[in-house]
Amino acid sequence: MLKPFPIPRKNFLSSVRWSAKLVTVAALAAFTMQDTVTKPDESRFTPVVLADNLDEPMAFEVLPDGSSYIIERKGALKKYNPSTKATDLITNIPVNTKYVSKEGVSREAEEGLMGITLDPNFAKNHWIYLYYAHPTEKKHILARWDMVDDQLVESSKKVVLEVTTQREVCCHTGGGMTWDKAGNLYLTVGNNTGNDKAAQTDERPGRESWDDQGHAGNTNDLRGKILRIHPEPDGTYTIPEGNLYPKGTAKTRPEIYSMGHRNPWRISVDSKTGFLYWGEVGPDANEDSEIGPRGYDELNQARKPGNFGWPWFVGNDQAFPVFDYANNKPGEKKDPKNLVNTSPNNTGLKELFPTAPSFIYYPYGVSEKFPAVGSGSRSATGGPVYHRTDFKAPKRPWPAYYENKWIAADFSRGWIMAITMQANGDYESMERVLPSYHPVQPIDIKFGPDGDLYILEYGSNWFRKSDNSRLVRIEYNGGNRKPVVAAAAEKKGGTVPFETVLSSKGTKDFDGDALKYSWKVTSPGTAPKAFTTANPTVKFDKPGVYTATLTVTDTKGASNSQSVRIIAGNEPPKVNIALDGNSTFFFPKKPIGYTVNISDKEDGSTADGKVKADQVAVSIDYTSEGFDYAEVAQSQRSVDATTQFAVAQTLMGKSDCKVCHQPNTKSVGPSFADISNKYRGDAGALDRLVKKVLEGGSGVWGEVAMAAHPALPVADAEVIVKYILNSTEKTLSTLPLQGRYTPQIPKSDNGKGSVIIRAAYTDRPVGSSKSVPAQTTEEMIVLRSPEMNAAEAPVTKGVETKALGVAGQGFAVVAFENSYIAFPSIDLTGIDSLELNAAAQQREGSVGGTIEVRLGSPTGTLVGQQKVNVAKPVDVAKMMAELENGAKKEGGTNGATGSAGTAAAPKAPPAPPRRAPNPPVRIAIQPTTGKQDIYLVFRNTEAKPIEPLMSFSRIKFKNKP
Repeated sequence: MLKPFPIPRKNFLSSVRWSAKLVTVAALAAFTMQDTVTKPDESRFTPVVLADNLDEPMAFEVLPDGSSYIIERKGALKKYNPSTKATDLITNIPVNTKYVSKEGVSREAEEGLMGITLDPNFAKNHWIYLYYAHPTEKKHILARWDMVDDQLVESSKKVVLEVTTQREVCCHTGGGMTWDKAGNLYLTVGNNTGNDKAAQTDERPGRESWDDQGHAGNTNDLRGKILRIHPEPDGTYTIPEGNLYPKGTAKTRPEIYSMGHRNPWRISVDSKTGFLYWGEVGPDANEDSEIGPRGYDELNQARKPGNFGWPWFVGNDQAFPVFDYANNKPGEKKDPKNLVNTSPNNTGLKELFPTAPSFIYYPYGVSEKFPAVGSGSRSATGGPVYHRTDFKAPKRPWPAYYENKWIAADFSRGWIMAITMQANGDYESMERVLPSYHPVQPIDIKFGPDGDLYILEYGSNWFRKSDNSRLVRIEYNGGNRKPVVAAAAEKKGGTVPFETVLSSKGTKDFDGDALKYSWKVTSPGTAPKAFTTANPTVKFDKPGVYTATLTVTDTKGASNSQSVRIIAGNEPPKVNIALDGNSTFFFPKKPIGYTVNISDKEDGSTADGKVKADQVAVSIDYTSEGFDYAEVAQSQRSVDATTQFAVAQTLMGKSDCKVCHQPNTKSVGPSFADISNKYRGDAGALDRLVKKVLEGGSGVWGEVAMAAHPALPVADAEVIVKYILNSTEKTLSTLPLQGRYTPQIPKSDNGKGSVIIRAAYTDRPVGSSKSVPAQTTEEMIVLRSPEMNAAEAPVTKGVETKALGVAGQGFAVVAFENSYIAFPSIDLTGIDSLELNAAAQQREGSVGGTIEVRLGSPTGTLVGQQKVNVAKPVDVAKMMAELENGAKKEGGTNGATGSAGTAAAPKAPPAPPRRAPNPPVRIAIQPTTGKQDIYLVFRNTEAKPIEPLMSFSRIKFKNKP
């Protein structure tokens, strides 16, 4: 019997372009022996949580001893100590955290304690720089202190720089800082401008806080800029040569290195080239309109000082008209090459530099130019450029593969990218770094002095503490790796006495080392048991909770452990889902009959009425193609009202929902509970909210716009919205134990998803003192689409695969004499035929043949067969003649119906005649029930070994009408 065929996920195929480069021996010496230019396996990287329990962390700095200074928005300066593994408060900086409108309404602000950096000579001078919002005055301050014995010396404070701000309206603060080799300090400053319409160009009197032409576009204002200054020992600063405007230029600030920024965020300097890199958070519009283009975030590069175009341009010079707010209509667009700032709020130069090019830019939707960035909410963070020579004798240097690459993150999408540049600095490609690691809103990212990459995760909640805020270190291991341990028990509980087999199946060593196994079974008040075999049998005689720990050691002494819990004294309940039809496939609009049965040795069963229907969680969901159903499993969690929405919770865990929303408390957006209460009883809410999730929107819950999610499948959006609308329900299930479910496929869905049927039950604890805890059992059946991709067959012999002609359309199988493909454990109940889009094309050299459908093996029972003949060749000459004749007929009408002296309007050329697609090959099969291993065998004994018989890409299982 073959192993069960897994539900396929989407194949994401990418090609990597490799370029050979000459590397000198001297350069090679800079890397450790194990470094190569090939991409390192992800298993060599380990995320290690350092500091947690943080409250809105904003930025950090790492010291050579591995300790870290961390700042929090509300003013806390903390230090992580690697020796004690504790995070201690050093001091609280008084800061402002509120905006107050002209009407006196107070709202939470993005500002507070926003930036931190250490002087390049910190080891000797102990200078630390903090950027914060003054607690009472409308300004942001860059100040320097002495840090002595992990205490700020208040008397040493020097105010280095002040940025005048407004506190009437949100948003954007910047706060990123870094240094170059010359000791120049770079500081990012947000535009500090209100959002209305698309860009911010409100020139009406009293609306200065909404006109970014007076901030980011103003050469005489520090907001919406990247500044470059040279701090001096006395706490002042000088202006280095080469900023955007020379010192003394009228109507300019000499500190400005670059301008035209909306919210430049985390910033870094390439130590080799001197180029500047940063993330730039863009506007929110989801689509182009008359008031402006859709919004783009940017990951930017500056090779020299420049003007990056905001508020008139975004992305690749997508222009915003200067909106006429007085008459509520869009005005003229600016010329990026001849930019003139005519706003009455501009106190600087009118004639500005031409706009500098954006490096990488991406919208809410899928980016055609940069598809790897994904879609959905966006908030470009930035990050460092990696050079091994930046670190002195690092313990764990990153591999040479990442040399010269920009390691950048996105706060909302939770990814880290390695961006490859060409030798001149131009963009070449990007790819995910550690795609299995999902940082929760990475707000700062940099390499520490030890060569490790550090990521500060802001956490799920905006403007308040999150339980998942943390500082993480990514450690690279170029040598021996610890074994990866998998521990399981054949039976995780039962009434005593009982036996179970402890399993180490799935344990592996990436280096291929021989492994030594050691099991230890413990429980309070019971003598421990030890075993030295990989899969021992263990007997349990006494009730209680036991922990079986597997420790695996490789030949080099590296070890790793994993534990499994076993409950003796309580038999796990049995959950069974019975279907009245096919148990492999669903068929759209055809009802699925189901029955859920529960039996428990101690509690009784649903059959005898002792287990009630309201104690069982039952759910049925349709999910789009590519959903990873394995992550839905309830495992040992007790069944509660949320169990029925496990599919939705899994989808949300992979999306950006929790960037803005929490189940019961308001974040930047409303809580799920608030949404549920607002729309209770509203029959049309589901469709409206699904549309809003996909297209975005604003105005219902406040000023912050909801991001669009155009790439989210409609089916998945429906599952998520149904959960949100029912999130205040207290019942375990909204479905009966027995019923019928009819799959309904959303209009825009391709119908190739899955129907997931789940049932779960938690029994009662055992014993007068409930000393033996409850057990949870879950049953899940996944019904897949009846259309399967032939190239995904897990068993093949003698066939070849080839890419289909259109990029992204998958692969076709090319069959040869006596070759086969097989799909294991397919239920043929109710299936009367198979359909294949098979064809034998003469131009491909195919000679045709017979498709045999067999059970169990390539020579098993024959249940159906069909011959595929060579298709009639296309008469190219005739096709071209038809095309030419059609063109002549079109041309012959020219002037026949036109007015005198007026030529008839030109008509589009006729479409070329389309060749009708080959009809599918239908193979009738004998009535068969139950799950079978199905083999498709291809025969033509007259064909030569090198002659293909036919090719096809899809197989569809057809059910009886």
